[in-house]
Amino acid sequence: MAKLRQLFIYVALAALAITTGFMLRAQLMGGSQSVLPGDAIQQGAKAILAANLPDIQGENQAVSQWLGNVMVVNFWATWCTPCREEIPEFIEAQKKFRDQGLVFVGIAIDQTDKVKMFSQELGINYPVLVGSFNTWSLLEAAGNRQSALPYTVVINRSGEIVETYLGRVNLKKLEKLVVPLLKETPQAQPSKQVSK
Repeated sequence: MAKLRQLFIYVALAALAITTGFMLRAQLMGGSQSVLPGDAIQQGAKAILAANLPDIQGENQAVSQWLGNVMVVNFWATWCTPCREEIPEFIEAQKKFRDQGLVFVGIAIDQTDKVKMFSQELGINYPVLVGSFNTWSLLEAAGNRQSALPYTVVINRSGEIVETYLGRVNLKKLEKLVVPLLKETPQAQPSKQVSK
């Protein structure tokens, strides 16, 4: 039993060290990570907007329902310390900019009961969806080649990714990016001509 406990502690410390390494790397890189070419990253936007995931009540929600707003899509988990640290700032930013068309969308890669309890405990005031381990493909499509959390994607009103952040988001930097986006109007999507 003592060896099992010791093994568990080693595994937990290794996970913490890996997460800390990714966080340090993200901070040294300035927090943002737009590494994919424009076309590829926009495919990531399409993948995110095409996702249908359950919310904490178990109801399926289409991410595309928030298109037309400036979306800050945050991939997180309850076991991720940097994720837990940035969420209170997201709650404040959602409160501050909601009426201007900002929508945070949390996508937790975790167990529904843990996400629900954490969301209620913190009073999260934006949509929280729960993804399975298949949700990692959305992170990768949006440019997260390290498959690390937290990962945040900013999508403009037209449905295009304008920035990604690996690691804890610097809220002042995020606000500088989001405020001008809130003033933009969405670009009209080209309509398809129907031939008679």
